[in-house]
Amino acid sequence: MQSFTPKQIVTELDRYIIGQDKAKRAVAVALRNRYRRSKLSPQLREEISPKNIILQGPTGVGKTEIARRLAKLVKAPFVKVEATKFTEVGYVGRDVESMVRDLVEVAVRLVKEEKAKEVEIKAKERVESRLIPAIIKKRREAYPDMSDSQMKAFVEQELAEGKLDDLIIEIDLPEQPKPQMLGNGAAMEINITDLMGGVFGGGKPKMKTKQISVADAYKLLLEFEEENLIDKDNVNAEAIRRAENEGIIFIDEIDKIATSGNTQGHDVSRDGVQRDILPIVEGSTVNTKYGQVKTDFMLFIAAGAFHVSSVSDLIPELQGRFPVSVKLDSLTEEDFVKILTQPDNAILMQYTELLKVDNVRLKFTQEAIEQIAKIAAAENENQEDIGARRLHTLMENLLDDISYNAGSLETELEIVIDRNYVLEHLAGAIKNLNLRKYIL
Repeated sequence: MQSFTPKQIVTELDRYIIGQDKAKRAVAVALRNRYRRSKLSPQLREEISPKNIILQGPTGVGKTEIARRLAKLVKAPFVKVEATKFTEVGYVGRDVESMVRDLVEVAVRLVKEEKAKEVEIKAKERVESRLIPAIIKKRREAYPDMSDSQMKAFVEQELAEGKLDDLIIEIDLPEQPKPQMLGNGAAMEINITDLMGGVFGGGKPKMKTKQISVADAYKLLLEFEEENLIDKDNVNAEAIRRAENEGIIFIDEIDKIATSGNTQGHDVSRDGVQRDILPIVEGSTVNTKYGQVKTDFMLFIAAGAFHVSSVSDLIPELQGRFPVSVKLDSLTEEDFVKILTQPDNAILMQYTELLKVDNVRLKFTQEAIEQIAKIAAAENENQEDIGARRLHTLMENLLDDISYNAGSLETELEIVIDRNYVLEHLAGAIKNLNLRKYIL
């Protein structure tokens, strides 16, 4: 686990998310506390559980992005689930334990990727020892006068330079058996070939001769060889350890399962799901196909708009398991200007780079940027507040003609987007906003 200080974490989050300082501070402290806990004695470590967080705020203000960037920062297993997708035990739908199984799958993939890098050099050597004879067999007719050693050196060089990627060769490749799903519970997804191999011995993959390009064969063989070189038991054990101690589960739309005061009668799909989520958040053991996983020390971040219900509408036991509650602010016109220009993945940069592929160079004036932000803020105020997603809607409308007509240019074309261009191409949005002033 990387030892970022809370200030360093917030600085990293600032690269991608504008504003929301309270939320950034809350998640930064929660993450740092995990590092602090890891340095304690085993006895004391068992006594300290994560302080789960509820993020309250309208859609599109950065709730999910904060959690996602946080997990990326420390390379922690992270999964985002929607509370509305779950149903109470006994009803058709996803059970709440599936969020833990999904997290373990992510952890396994993360660990596999790390282990694959460790054995990459050896795996590539094995792949080339399989590929080169097949390529030589294919290329021999074109170079009959070359000796075997010359031919081998020639093919090795061409393979390294990527000149043979499109060459179709005939080679034996391992068949990939599809996992069989039996039921929908934990540990029910099994590989029949692995099972039979384990029972009767052997377990070697069945090989099949295929006509395939060198590039595709290289990719398939590399995955196969890396899989053989990696110790699966160690991967699974490390993945479970990471999921248990470093995993982050982001539960979105938790406000949709809160039973507000306006709800008539008993709502099973809301109350029941809350009661099913409770033991997962409190700490329980979930069966997965990789083994038993404890949820006691996973960090849970819940999020919701809470514009109809409030956090107090959740059942008291669940509220108590989310001691940190943070309200995120609606985005202002000033925030929209920053979102368009400042983050590493700024929206204007994305559209500029996309159109540069088709020889169109976009330039936005400061007045144009401010006008786009002004319209976005006004639309969010007068319609549904969808946060920064409003900017994507406006940008698509603004650049519709340019995006449609680009693609046939042989020389580079520079287009300046100024305030007049914005007013002209977003006239419909401006007109609707003006009309709403007179609608009671």
